[in-house]
Amino acid sequence: MKHGDTENTEGSDDSLTAEIIGAAIEVHRQLGPGLLESAYLRCLCRELETRGVPFASQVPLEVNYKGIQLDCGYRLDLLVSNRVIVELKAIDRVPPVAYAQLLTYLRLSGLRLGLLINFNTTVLRSGLKRIVNG
Repeated sequence: MKHGDTENTEGSDDSLTAEIIGAAIEVHRQLGPGLLESAYLRCLCRELETRGVPFASQVPLEVNYKGIQLDCGYRLDLLVSNRVIVELKAIDRVPPVAYAQLLTYLRLSGLRLGLLINFNTTVLRSGLKRIVNG
């Protein structure tokens, strides 16, 4: 399910992640904690769209196993500007495996930067984690 276009945009990774975080904060400010991840995903997509930030949602991620690309059913919540993977959560506590999962997604995709955003927090900034591959 694609939304918007995923062309690379000008600007630094810092300004792009700031834009994504700003959009997520706006969604959290409007909705608060306690909803399903799917609701936050839809609203974040809408917020990015209104800001003119290119993205795709539910992007398939294949696994390269011994030189063969295999579809193992993995989907990125969001791929923003073909540069940043955004994984959303709406849970009480993010387990360490969620950070490892995002790092693995970065490695498999060849991308460098990811954001893990947990919307089930009183203040969204406490639910944000930036992950860098390499």
